[in-house]
Amino acid sequence: EPQKEAFLQLKQLLITSPLFLDYPDENHPVILTTDASKVGVGGTLQQHINGEIKNLYYHSQITSSSQRRYDPIELEALAIWKCFQRMRPYLLGRSIIIYTDHCPLCNMMTSSVKNRRVDRISVLLQEYNIDKIIHIKGQNNCLADYLSRHPIQPNEEIFGEDYGISMLFQGEPPAKVTVPVNHTQFIGAVITRSKTKQIQQQQDTIDTTNTFIKNESSSSTQATDKQQNELSSHLISSNKFDITKIKEEQLKDSFIQNKIKEIMLDPTKHPYVFKDGVLYKLMSTNATNTTKTKLIYLPSSMINSLLQSYHNDPLSGHFGIRRTYFKIKNKFWWPYMKRSISQHIQSCLLCQQHNINRSKRPGRLQPISTPEGPFQMIGIDYCGPFKQTPSGNQYVLCMTDYFTRWVTAIALPNCSAQTTAQAIFTEYICRYGVPLSILSDQGTHFRNQLMDSMATLIGYHHIFSTVYHPQTNGMVERFNATFVPQLAKLQDREHNNWDEYLLPIVFAYNTGIHATTQYSPYQLQFGREPRLPTDEPSTSFIFNKPNDYYDQLKKSLLIIQRQAHGHIINRQRQYKIHYDKQRPDPHYKVNDVVLIKIHGLKTKLEPKYSITPKIIIKAQHPTYWVKDEHTQIESRVHVHDIRPIII
Repeated sequence: EPQKEAFLQLKQLLITSPLFLDYPDENHPVILTTDASKVGVGGTLQQHINGEIKNLYYHSQITSSSQRRYDPIELEALAIWKCFQRMRPYLLGRSIIIYTDHCPLCNMMTSSVKNRRVDRISVLLQEYNIDKIIHIKGQNNCLADYLSRHPIQPNEEIFGEDYGISMLFQGEPPAKVTVPVNHTQFIGAVITRSKTKQIQQQQDTIDTTNTFIKNESSSSTQATDKQQNELSSHLISSNKFDITKIKEEQLKDSFIQNKIKEIMLDPTKHPYVFKDGVLYKLMSTNATNTTKTKLIYLPSSMINSLLQSYHNDPLSGHFGIRRTYFKIKNKFWWPYMKRSISQHIQSCLLCQQHNINRSKRPGRLQPISTPEGPFQMIGIDYCGPFKQTPSGNQYVLCMTDYFTRWVTAIALPNCSAQTTAQAIFTEYICRYGVPLSILSDQGTHFRNQLMDSMATLIGYHHIFSTVYHPQTNGMVERFNATFVPQLAKLQDREHNNWDEYLLPIVFAYNTGIHATTQYSPYQLQFGREPRLPTDEPSTSFIFNKPNDYYDQLKKSLLIIQRQAHGHIINRQRQYKIHYDKQRPDPHYKVNDVVLIKIHGLKTKLEPKYSITPKIIIKAQHPTYWVKDEHTQIESRVHVHDIRPIII
């Protein structure tokens, strides 16, 4: 009875003001109050209507181990962003006022606060109608402060319909539970459903009914002990090989029985010994030793269980072919023994998912066809982020012509889709014209609706490389690796003026002889040698007619571009011969079952390849389209990220 009254009081508190949540009023702005601590973030969403506070939403969330290392300004900004994520349906399209007890955040929506995380959050908040951010004293921010210091666990199921009051007992529960009448009533002293599940994972489920306790307690204890014994034995060993059954299994093996009959007729003719009802094979343990050792002739019915014990068992450790073979070779023998061991280990799914292949990655070099001239194909890629400069730049957009190797590099404040499209249009298309095709990776700054619309309107073909295969756009990637060390050498001690040296470094690169074309990008672009600061000034000038200059330029460009084209093809041929040397090139067919390499592993113990097999639905070697059987998700992968499943 006391528990029932406490529960009714708790329900009454939850459905009456001020805890009762109201619906938002469209005629008034919403007020978001946030706070953060080292253990969590919290916030409340309210409205002030006719002098009365209406509560719309509460949010509390625990912080991760990495987030606890954030600076205070980053934690406070994180609290704002987490509340916006959680309360998005309430905030979109409404006027918002933010209250925070961290003063430096008051201007985060209008100017940079010199912190990358906070600036990134301010960019993400641009889609909301934030009127202002107001600073309040910490003593006036009690509710949000409480929520941040008492955060909700990530797995709390607070919206479950079967929540309630639970009672836990250590050991066997008593037959009858009573509560004194004069015991103090506690409101809110409940254990949530998710907490109960966590505890139940560590101990057996206990039924508090007297009938179950009397009738089933002994049987449940026996079942629990059996389960624990099975678990502990599995962790120690899962050996299913019984050596005492060798004689019995040899009697069932027809091939061994025929061999025994041959031995009985002429024991000296065969390298076998039949002793105590068991057939042995006589073999030398090594090439230098002439003494022969007796090895048990293993019947075919026991080969699989033996290999399971010597490879899959925890005491065997899933080691490779050589280690497993040398463990077995001095004890047992059967025909084609090494082949059987090799096939078993190669077909082990866990080994295929976790093992690292030390040989060259599969997939031969597929050179991109050399363009016939400049401005036909360019590769683009971002490099950064670097330390922010006084001009606000953090990224470099690099564009390389695949024929001339002419590089255009632009320092940019961000890598958004709008910034990318504007830079390509103003810095390249408006200067050199529209290329036939642009090659890039599948980053969100390149693959979006804005870039697709610009490609359609202007008239070029946008090609995307395979995911996690930067070699497709290797020319730009190679330049990125070249110019970054040069920037590091020239920047000042503050490391924030690198954008001042970007264009000089690009000029130095464009005026140098390229190893592949045997010409400088400047020569292939303009048809003449560049004039450098160290060159001697001219004392006389010859003014030719424009037509004469054009004819001479056309002849010069034709000659050097033909030679450069031949040099590029020859160098590509050399690269391909060197790259393809002793490199496997497997081909797969549609409906083949394969494993896909997992990129970005969080821990070293995670599998290197996908846990669930994938099915190839389209083949265009060396690129394949695969589909997950369970999620039905399709993806495009390169052949070097595919590992066949051997069964």
